[in-house]
Amino acid sequence: MTTDELSGMGPLVARLTRGGQRLRHADRARPWVLDTAVVVVVFLMFCLPDLVHGVRDDGDGPRRFRLAFTGLPVPAMLAFQAGLVLPLLWRRRKPAVAFGVTAAVFVLQWAIGAALRADVALLVALYSLALHGWLRQLPWACAVMTGALALVAVRASPAVSVWDGLFFLLSTATAALALGLVVRIRRAQLAGLRDRATRLEIERDQRSRLAAATERTRVAREMHDIVGHNLSVIITLADAGAYAADAAPERGKEALRLIGDTGRQALGELRRVLGVLREAADGTAEGPELSPQPGIPDIEALCAKVRAAGLGIVYRTSGDMDALDSGVQLTVYRIVQEALTNTLKHADPDTVVRLAIVEKDARLTVRVQDTGPAAPSGRPNEEGHGLVGMRERAALYGGTVSAGPAGGGWSVEAVLDLAPQGGAR
Repeated sequence: MTTDELSGMGPLVARLTRGGQRLRHADRARPWVLDTAVVVVVFLMFCLPDLVHGVRDDGDGPRRFRLAFTGLPVPAMLAFQAGLVLPLLWRRRKPAVAFGVTAAVFVLQWAIGAALRADVALLVALYSLALHGWLRQLPWACAVMTGALALVAVRASPAVSVWDGLFFLLSTATAALALGLVVRIRRAQLAGLRDRATRLEIERDQRSRLAAATERTRVAREMHDIVGHNLSVIITLADAGAYAADAAPERGKEALRLIGDTGRQALGELRRVLGVLREAADGTAEGPELSPQPGIPDIEALCAKVRAAGLGIVYRTSGDMDALDSGVQLTVYRIVQEALTNTLKHADPDTVVRLAIVEKDARLTVRVQDTGPAAPSGRPNEEGHGLVGMRERAALYGGTVSAGPAGGGWSVEAVLDLAPQGGAR
């Protein structure tokens, strides 16, 4: 329990709770201290008075029951008291053994007709068995207890009715047994609540780590799409400008202008992505300037940029593109962007790209096919982040992405499912 929770209670309850917590911590560190303290308390409260009255004849206790019970000399009394009280040292570690030894001494004592205040140790042993022992041990313990108390009732019959004595004794034993079970159940409930709280905390941390990993993956995918595409365009334009610097200075200037525009666009997109992730330290700073996510209408501008880098592109669409939601449009834009970036990296300067986006029967097909080299030497042999990112984006809409040689060049095809979730497929 935290300090804030304790402060919400009353002062007395808070002090008692803190005291109980300190006592539990101390008991875990030195369990023998509490067991020894229980034995000492039982001795002082119940054994010592019998020893004093056993020496002094004017004691009220022995004088009242002298006719009903047998008197014991001090050595025999000490022996029976030790047999009743000392087993309580093992009442938590071996409760069944402690109860069995105490019950045996109790029966032997009453078999000879002796009465001792230390007999209360049998109730303590029964309570400890109900609290710390195996539950399957309770039936035989109750049977032993009933037999021992019946013997007491019979021995005490000259002083009190057998049925009255048995009722009182069984009621006392039932109270001890019930108290042990109640404390046991309460401890089990508290342990269950603590375990549940621990598991919920672990699950919360796992969800946080999973959310962080998902966000890192999303940011890495966005950064790859933005930086990879724009750098590919810039590199291609820079190479073309270097070749054209002497032969056609105007073309070189145009290339430099396009490089600047592309770099500024990439910087703006990076600032947008990083600005969304950055949180204001005091919670009062204004958020980043946001711009709409790119969609299918922006693909035409993307194609113009790639054409400026030297590739020929034939672009067509079929279907109602405006009816598509923004998420689908962003997915299509990123897939097309990544496919064109790969074409810029691996295709020849005279490569022609055919880009088609077709929406039909609740399915959207994006196909990017070029006339560049389809040999493995011209394409990556292993899946990179680009192809993995395309497949992750398509998977959000139950789609697939395939890439490979086709028609003398290289083809990338993505198919997205536009049917509503839970609808007919």
